[in-house]
Amino acid sequence: MQEQRPITDWLPLTMKEVENRGWKEIDVVLISGDAYVDHPAFGTAVIGRIMEDEGFKVAIVAQPNWKDDLRDFKKFGKPKYFFGVTAGCMDSMVNHYTANKRLRSTDAYTPGGEAGFRPDYATTVYSKILKELYPDVPVLIGGIEASLRRVTHYDYWADKLFPSILVDSKADILVYGMGDQPLREMLKLLKKGVPFSNLTTIKQLAFLQDASEELPKNKNWETVELSSHEDCLKDKIKYAANFKVVEVESNKLNANRIIQHVGDKRLVINPPYKTMTENEIDQSFDLPYTRLPHPKYNKRGAIPAYDMIKFSINMHRGCFGGCSFCTISAHQGKFIASRSEKSIMAEVDEVVAHPEFKGYISDLGGPSANMYRMKGKDEAICERCSSPSCIHPVICNNLDTSHKPMTELYRKVDAHSGVKKAFVGSGIRYDLLVDDFNQNNEDGNHEEYIEQVITRHVSGRLKVAPEHTSDATLKVMRKPSFKYFHKFKEKYDEISAKHGLKQQLIPYFISSHPGCENEDMANLAVETKEMGFQLEQVQDFTPTPMTVATVIYYSGVHPYTLKPYKTVKDKEEKLNQRRFFFWYKRENHDYIRRTLKQANRMDLAEKLIGGKPQQNSSEKQMPKWLEERRNRSGKKK
Repeated sequence: MQEQRPITDWLPLTMKEVENRGWKEIDVVLISGDAYVDHPAFGTAVIGRIMEDEGFKVAIVAQPNWKDDLRDFKKFGKPKYFFGVTAGCMDSMVNHYTANKRLRSTDAYTPGGEAGFRPDYATTVYSKILKELYPDVPVLIGGIEASLRRVTHYDYWADKLFPSILVDSKADILVYGMGDQPLREMLKLLKKGVPFSNLTTIKQLAFLQDASEELPKNKNWETVELSSHEDCLKDKIKYAANFKVVEVESNKLNANRIIQHVGDKRLVINPPYKTMTENEIDQSFDLPYTRLPHPKYNKRGAIPAYDMIKFSINMHRGCFGGCSFCTISAHQGKFIASRSEKSIMAEVDEVVAHPEFKGYISDLGGPSANMYRMKGKDEAICERCSSPSCIHPVICNNLDTSHKPMTELYRKVDAHSGVKKAFVGSGIRYDLLVDDFNQNNEDGNHEEYIEQVITRHVSGRLKVAPEHTSDATLKVMRKPSFKYFHKFKEKYDEISAKHGLKQQLIPYFISSHPGCENEDMANLAVETKEMGFQLEQVQDFTPTPMTVATVIYYSGVHPYTLKPYKTVKDKEEKLNQRRFFFWYKRENHDYIRRTLKQANRMDLAEKLIGGKPQQNSSEKQMPKWLEERRNRSGKKK
């Protein structure tokens, strides 16, 4: 049961709550595709609390009905400053559809897990409605859907290139990435009386202007121009080349402004802020969240996404892995923003005080669990760097990868009187812990960290993500050779045996990734089988905006080298690659044997399922008289 708290502890969802606060006017109305959960893991809550912290009166419209008379969009009337719009914590198309474009039957961000409470392309739908109802009120869009669709992008579900989401949504300004820093600057300027239309020199914003207008002046910014949207429609190579520019500029400490022509408009993308300082990220996490869903949902059932994270703690933002298929660094950045130990321990106290807490923290981690406090030793070197990854193809010599701060923090959480066990549920970058790959281990911090995790923080199984076994495919993925996974497993097994523990190591893999052939999948199946794994949790590659792999999927070439790569696209081809994951299922044997015979790799078939098809039991026991009868009837025909 949710504890009884005054309704004013939450940001208002209804006019009655607004009236209870004695407000005559609302400064900002937030429209979200998610239910309102007042927790730092939910973007709408973070944005709303930041606005509140800056002295703004904020109300939320969560999961508005876009199919009726639009009363949800009208219930708070005109805000004083602007409408803020987000699709929610996920891109609405990823939220709605599987990798095979099948409609999902549930929605983790809705009470009761019910599907159907947000539209496809939610940011665009919400924004267009607001522009029709209130044409004179500015609309600001943000969140992962807006962020990753800020420039010409491939949409897998429509199978075509879309222009910047600003074009179709008709929104005035887009905030990309984690919006804490640009939002605070915007709010401060608005309070001073600066018009919304004059906010165009703030970092980490994007907007459209007439192509004939001059660019806003900023003497500190250089400007780089992409091929126009129209050129991208005509030439896939130009689209691919554009992506390289966008990714490089997104991963610089001192980036350039980007422009792109779209019809008679010019898209302007201002450079991002530098990584949040410890004080800045603490400020966002330390806001007065109730850490609970709004009481309005009490009778509608649990919100699955909330249940998953309500006893977890996020220690940092960002990821320097730069994996080709992942959007984390594209949205959160490659530089790690770490919270202070004080802020994290204060959140542990809050979790312990939760009325349903039974002593178990489900995750003490981040986007990648073991990147807390990792950064460049010399920032001057980082300022000259434009690489999308700090650990591919090799670990940067300037990267401090010490796991000591994490190990010490885990021990402090472990020692908390209200915590029975704190698990690390986020995926661990195992390659950072393999000495052959990461040689920065003079003080033995790798072994100390792994031993601490294995002995104190594994809930029966530890998740890691080698993603593939083929070095060629792994190179496209920007992942290390699979030989390092073997070395990690050796170390894992050794420490487990030392402490008499039998905890599963669960590797995650992806099928149908660009550059992956059927033979690569067969090798994956053989190698994992020989290691004793029978895979159950596998993922089919889904092209999502703003990733290298998606660019390859659409254009056929790698955006950095323009080298061609093959990608399976047909639904049946994708299903067939998945069959190799499930080699142990009899129904997949014929396909596996037939495919490997065509590839002249029956050696792999022999290792995986045996060389010859087994007779079924009825044929083995067929009486001789029945066999002769069948033969006679065959001759008559």
